[in-house]
Amino acid sequence: MQNLFLALWLAAGILAGILYFMSIWWSAQRFANDGGLATTLAVAVLRLATLGGLLVLASFQGAGPLLAMALGVVLARFGVMRRFRTVAS
Repeated sequence: MQNLFLALWLAAGILAGILYFMSIWWSAQRFANDGGLATTLAVAVLRLATLGGLLVLASFQGAGPLLAMALGVVLARFGVMRRFRTVAS
């Protein structure tokens, strides 16, 4: 049962990481194309607060869920950066 919960935290971390790093790409595109500064900054604050809040929530469950979620975020970073590396080239 414990492994199932850790897998769910890992999946939550992957999903949160994908959304986090894709929104960074979106923000970079907005800055490059003279997008609205207020909207871009609001999304950046929301992005940081959401990921931070999810990691704090995981930490309340213990070290295992926190580490699983952090691993999910790192795995998502590799996947998103790999995808956008080919787009940017």
